[in-house]
Amino acid sequence: MLKLSNIHHVAIICSDYAVSKHFYHQILGLKIIRETYRENRQSYKLDLAINDSSQIELFSFPNPPARPSRPEAQGLRHLAFAVENLDDSIDYLQQQGVATEPVRVDELTGKRFTFFADPDELPLELYEVI
Repeated sequence: MLKLSNIHHVAIICSDYAVSKHFYHQILGLKIIRETYRENRQSYKLDLAINDSSQIELFSFPNPPARPSRPEAQGLRHLAFAVENLDDSIDYLQQQGVATEPVRVDELTGKRFTFFADPDELPLELYEVI
């Protein structure tokens, strides 16, 4: 049996590297670990720390295909970030010009959550853990 300990990273391919870099680093506050330009792929790879053990790898590629549909396309549905105070997090995002959906309650856990989107309309979630 595998003994998986945590999620190391989630990889995201963006359509506009500068816009997505700003969003994930400046707005969401993820720390840049390293930024690499790979000439042979005409691609940037930006490693961003979510915490001490989880990362986002942000990639740029020339002309990546769009996501087929949102939000119920086959494959990864969304990326959820744990937050301690959902209301403060929503207020912050809205001050940064990021729209959020109305708050919902997880009917299985009773926890509150909301969705928002990155610059490529990829669905992101804030999930209150306290």
